[in-house]
Amino acid sequence: MNIAVVGTGYVGLVTGTCLADTGNHVICVDIDEAKVAAMQRGEIPIYEPNLDTLFHRNIAAGRLGFTTDLQKAVDGSSVVFLALPTPPDEDGSADLSYVLGVADELGKMMTDYKVIVDKSTVPVGTADKVREAIAAHAAVDFDVVSNPEFLREGFAVDDFMKPDRIVVGCSGNRAAAIMTELYEPYTNESKPLILMDERSAELTKYASNSFLATKITFMNEIANFCELVGADVDTVRKGMGADPRIGSRFLYPGIGYGGSCFPKDVKALRKSASDVGYDFRVLTSVMNVNDDQKTILFDPMKEHFGGSLEGIKIAMWGLAFKPETDDIREAPSLYMIEKLLAAGAQIVAFDPEAMDNVKSKIGDVIDYKSREMDALDGADCLLICTEWAAFRTPDFNDMANRMNGKVIFDGRNLYDKGKMARLGWTYRSIGRPLNTAS
Repeated sequence: MNIAVVGTGYVGLVTGTCLADTGNHVICVDIDEAKVAAMQRGEIPIYEPNLDTLFHRNIAAGRLGFTTDLQKAVDGSSVVFLALPTPPDEDGSADLSYVLGVADELGKMMTDYKVIVDKSTVPVGTADKVREAIAAHAAVDFDVVSNPEFLREGFAVDDFMKPDRIVVGCSGNRAAAIMTELYEPYTNESKPLILMDERSAELTKYASNSFLATKITFMNEIANFCELVGADVDTVRKGMGADPRIGSRFLYPGIGYGGSCFPKDVKALRKSASDVGYDFRVLTSVMNVNDDQKTILFDPMKEHFGGSLEGIKIAMWGLAFKPETDDIREAPSLYMIEKLLAAGAQIVAFDPEAMDNVKSKIGDVIDYKSREMDALDGADCLLICTEWAAFRTPDFNDMANRMNGKVIFDGRNLYDKGKMARLGWTYRSIGRPLNTAS
């Protein structure tokens, strides 16, 4: 098929590249001229594992192109994906101005039947608004489809090519047939394409992300309770996860969730509920607990240093909200940086991918090192905010020689607490007894 993808962020670029890799001809559209020019030169604008291979392969094959000309992309395509940002407003509602703005333009441009696909995460009823915006100008038939993405940053290519399921919300048989054909290479009996109405599809995305955020938050609450009663969250987690009704995924405690999806989607679902008079109390609690969890290690750090962090040098490993991405949106590290700097601490940070993004956001208020071990030189303690694989098996002797004290505050529970005790480290993690052998 000939496909246009409007928007070249994480979702748009992964969607367009992966669709091209199964033989479709894809043109990606963006208003950022410099970004489009860079992609035309073969420069990939985001870090996402394995995306670069597909990106360059399909450019070379002539199946993947980039333009700032929306009219040109629409004219040559039968399916148009909208992969546009829907940032949260101050009240938590999703800002649909980008989506509806493009929809308005599409209505003026279309000269034959198109399937317009909402790939962006949008509130219930958005497909109706997109349909109205297009219909205000369109003189031809068209269908609007809701096709929410379920892509995990760091695993987005694999998630697209080998999905658990594909959700398609549409009303017309013609659009359903086109979407079924488009996704046929990715689906089978165990990886179904699930057809439903547009509103149900829109809600499915919000419900899924909000449930996962709730599961993470519940486990963080359990971890915090474990610390008060002397239980070990690692063993509690294993006991819970062995129950097939619960499962083991998303039961790992830490310093809260971040990123572009969970925080935004939880807020948006709660706001959508409020708009129709429903008080989504569970989600209010999830938001409040997660906000507190991001800085849960601040007070223990302050206590360890006698009630003051003034002049304390802190090495920070990990800035991205999760490993295998350079995304720092709502990253717990940023919240800790803010509190630590306000308390007078000095911060030296390392992250394999996200340092440039952090520097562009907060500047040089912290120091950055190109190697994780170099960040430890002269540090009074280490704070771990992201569970990058490179942090899991460090040379603890080298670490001790570089640092002023053998102190680690681990927000991702990377190390065995018994081993840390035997090595003589003061080791504080989440929901586990302090330096007690297993």
